[in-house]
Amino acid sequence: MRKYTLAASVLALATGLSATGAMAAGKLNLYCSAQEDWCQLMARSFEEKTGIDVDMTRKSSGETFAQIKAEEVNPKGDVWWGGTGDPHLQAAEEDLTEPYVSPMRDQLHPWAIAQATSAGDKTIGIYSGALGFGYNTKLLADNGLPAPACWEDLTKPEFKGKVQMANPNSSGTAYTTLATMVQLFGEDNGFDYMKRLHANINQYTKSGSAPIKAAGQGETTVGIVFMHDSVAQTVAGFPVVTVAPCEGTGYEIGSMSIIKGARNMDEAKVFYDWALSAEAQTLALQVNAFQVMSNKGATSSDLAPKMDQIKLIDYDFKLYGSSDERKRLLSKWDNDVSTLPQ
Repeated sequence: MRKYTLAASVLALATGLSATGAMAAGKLNLYCSAQEDWCQLMARSFEEKTGIDVDMTRKSSGETFAQIKAEEVNPKGDVWWGGTGDPHLQAAEEDLTEPYVSPMRDQLHPWAIAQATSAGDKTIGIYSGALGFGYNTKLLADNGLPAPACWEDLTKPEFKGKVQMANPNSSGTAYTTLATMVQLFGEDNGFDYMKRLHANINQYTKSGSAPIKAAGQGETTVGIVFMHDSVAQTVAGFPVVTVAPCEGTGYEIGSMSIIKGARNMDEAKVFYDWALSAEAQTLALQVNAFQVMSNKGATSSDLAPKMDQIKLIDYDFKLYGSSDERKRLLSKWDNDVSTLPQ
């Protein structure tokens, strides 16, 4: 009976009908790597839609990947939703996630499907966003600093101790930053840039969005983040200006994966299908999440960064999401950059 009602719920969701009452109550263990309020909204909205109880854990994408890896023999999570795509691709490569082709797939943008294809359908794109930085206009004025417009500006002596970014070992945002510099400038010059930037960093945070929140609160002048997180601070009323760096920049494809060996596999697939729907993705507007969503029918904010107006590099998701390359770059950053004096 349970499998029948779950199948009925999937059908109801895929056709845009309410799934409430279409299935017996179940449970879902959700690992979420997006912003906390968005994670909570997704969990509670899914509960209301389906009657499935959701136990949600929020951690950055790097931390979540490490947890899934540690739990490989005895998986505790069912679905991993959100966070940069690189660790999702690494999880797929290391056979930590389950292939699944959703009936919602034909509603998605090509870049979301390409993410799935490159991973043997073990992950899929749910949103995209460009990397950049934001600065606090008040602190900039108080210190008589010029407005930064390029990546190189952040390495200038006048910004010493005034820039913040996350640690690439724990944060998908920061790993995207590292991989972006390698692709933008070449590996030698990219690491040279990271070393010069390191001299101006006041703190490496655990969470990718923390630096721009600190900038909004006046705790740092510049935060390196995805641009949509910077826009969110401006909308919240903080004196933050968002910058698309002049040299060009990388971007993320935020992703979703079903964890291999999930204890609640049926419920995981129901969540997966629902999370790809226009209805679920439009919820982002309620929490000022300004990413570009993967469902073509989802409503986006006019304040969301316009991807077609940003100078984007041809980011190689397959290479930089691979286990070997990710480990190699992180090890090199640990040894060659993080150990340098500031």
